[in-house]
Amino acid sequence: MPAGARWAMYVGIAILFAIACAYLSNWQFSRNAERSAQLQLVADNYDATPVPLGDLLAPGNDLTPSDEWRPVRLEGQYLSDEQLLVRNRAHNGSAAYEQLVPFRLTDGRTFLVDRGWLPPGNSQSLPDDIPAPPSGQVTVEVRLRPSEAAPTSGRTAEAGQVPTINLGLVAEQTGPIEPGAYGLLMSESPAPATAPLTVDPPSDDPGPYLSYAIQWILFALMGFGFITYVIVSERKLRREEAEEEEDDELSPVPAPVSEHSEPRRRVDPVALHRARKRPKDRDADDEDALLDAR
Repeated sequence: MPAGARWAMYVGIAILFAIACAYLSNWQFSRNAERSAQLQLVADNYDATPVPLGDLLAPGNDLTPSDEWRPVRLEGQYLSDEQLLVRNRAHNGSAAYEQLVPFRLTDGRTFLVDRGWLPPGNSQSLPDDIPAPPSGQVTVEVRLRPSEAAPTSGRTAEAGQVPTINLGLVAEQTGPIEPGAYGLLMSESPAPATAPLTVDPPSDDPGPYLSYAIQWILFALMGFGFITYVIVSERKLRREEAEEEEDDELSPVPAPVSEHSEPRRRVDPVALHRARKRPKDRDADDEDALLDAR
């Protein structure tokens, strides 16, 4: 493949890789924006002043997303005989339970209250003790939460339990309840002697989405940098090969040796060294000749 075509292919691969990185980076930026909006919603609503339930949730209506976590005040009485447990809730590193109790308001509506969580028992999965809600007329303050999704796997729970806080599934066991939201308990008046453990506030961790988005941008830049390095290295190698070929063409070619040519006489290096060591002394030669004649 010609070098130009090969380099064009390299650049094309880098562009496709950069497009994929840009898509993934944009996805992470979107998730970061969603997480930031969630954190801002919690910051705005979590510690707001409680208002009557009717001010935020009309009968039969869905919860407005901007009202999630808003505190509301309920007046009425618990329907203790219809309480349920929602299982497999992660609390304190264990698969805990949460206690759900319908609450009959003075206006006749029934609203679901999550009173808190209970650890599994010492010798069984169910809690060792389930605190009873206060009886009689009670004033309750809760934070509004939307209904959770039903399990996609179709998993069910035994009687008296639900797999998730899906208000439709809860209503199948408790009877009609408000379908738009449920309440996460803040306080009860009068306060009971014992109560479930309070559910922790939502995490304020912004998540890794922003750092992931920046990493994908860096990956795209690194892809172009790598392709540039490959092309530059290849060009350098081709240039060095061309220079070596040029040097070979310019260097003299030794004459061929004929099979009829006289072979060179071998020179004794020791004799050559002695011959070059010093010039002959003419007087010494004459003296040697006289001695030989006698």
